[in-house]
Amino acid sequence: MIAVVSATGMTAVLGGCGTTGSSDVTLRLVAADYGDSAANSSQKYWDKLAKAYEARHSGVKIDVTVYSWNDVDRKVKDMVGAGHAPDLAQIGSYADYAAAGKLYEAGDLLSIPVQADFPAQLAEAGQWKHAQYGIPFAASTRVLFYNKTLFTQAGITTPPTTWDELAADAKALKADGVKYPYALPLGPEEAQAETMQWLLSGGSGYTDDTGSYTIDSAQNVDTFTWLKDELVGKGLTGPVAPAKLNRATAFAAFADGQVGMLNGHPTLIKQAEEKGVKFGTVPMPARAGQSNSTASLGVADWMAAFRQNGHAEQVGEFLDYVYSEKNVLAFSREYGLLPVTTSASRAMTDSARAQDKQLRPFLEQLPTSELYPAGKTSWAAVSAGIKEQIGTAVSPAGDPAGVLGRLQAEAATADSRAAGTG
Repeated sequence: MIAVVSATGMTAVLGGCGTTGSSDVTLRLVAADYGDSAANSSQKYWDKLAKAYEARHSGVKIDVTVYSWNDVDRKVKDMVGAGHAPDLAQIGSYADYAAAGKLYEAGDLLSIPVQADFPAQLAEAGQWKHAQYGIPFAASTRVLFYNKTLFTQAGITTPPTTWDELAADAKALKADGVKYPYALPLGPEEAQAETMQWLLSGGSGYTDDTGSYTIDSAQNVDTFTWLKDELVGKGLTGPVAPAKLNRATAFAAFADGQVGMLNGHPTLIKQAEEKGVKFGTVPMPARAGQSNSTASLGVADWMAAFRQNGHAEQVGEFLDYVYSEKNVLAFSREYGLLPVTTSASRAMTDSARAQDKQLRPFLEQLPTSELYPAGKTSWAAVSAGIKEQIGTAVSPAGDPAGVLGRLQAEAATADSRAAGTG
């Protein structure tokens, strides 16, 4: 989703031209699925884009395989481990591959206008040792969605601004028969996102200002103790246990009118509207006495280009096409995500389309949101551990301090290994 031609007319790769020196090459792309059904699977998006690209570049074929977010990172890891890396992978992290010398730098592939089109915050988040290897592909921020109809039926007049208010509202929703008063998806699909949103609203996060992991900080332990005791332990997150609830399932339940509140990103807007759900959004509530103005989670997913097959020229040409303003906007609008280029963001901000207007609040908070520590080579392993274990912290027999302490120890070990000292 990179600009094909700069504003001054400098040529990158013109969409109507054939490739330069590209003949009989097949680029293998592994991508994640952003759709919520077969009807809008990302496979359809990529197949359409690949067909359009191939029509203009007769010597290049684009072979795309799409996996769910439950599987895509593991699939790519297995491919790389077996010595069969794809040319491109659209995944959740990149730094471990960069540290292993397996990736091209963005500057080796992208035209100058395209590389300059990424906002500084996202470009810097894609850096490992001050060089950009992770190319942002999609972005989102999180807010609290609430079902206005269920709130009214339960006698709730205003959305919550603190954790205590959220718990009180969840209790009222449960008393009124709501299936999920608060949906807490700590299942393996995207538990690291729900976790980080709660850690931020509790005044901490995964790392401190120096980039060191602080998973078991006192604030984080307090946050998960509160979740276990005040929400999960009181039956306000059921009927599915958080450790078994995935984000896609929680979103679908909200769209079906079964959820009172949950953290959501922009794709939930379209899902809810298609089902006629009347909803509102507010910043994530914070611990009592703490401002929630800086408690927004920002998420960026990444495109990574592997060096193994040596198709740098063809990969660069294809990425220039993928990141054109037209294609960035098409993807963002299809899946309700935020554009990752300045040109597409500006076009969305200036647009009169109703859908684009709905995304502006999310787009406005992206520059000040907190992103995952994706530039740490240990993050892939740490994220995987969070997905696997964090749900047990809030189970009936769970020990928040013990689980967070174990994750912290594993993170420290992964960091030490990444630095070559362990």
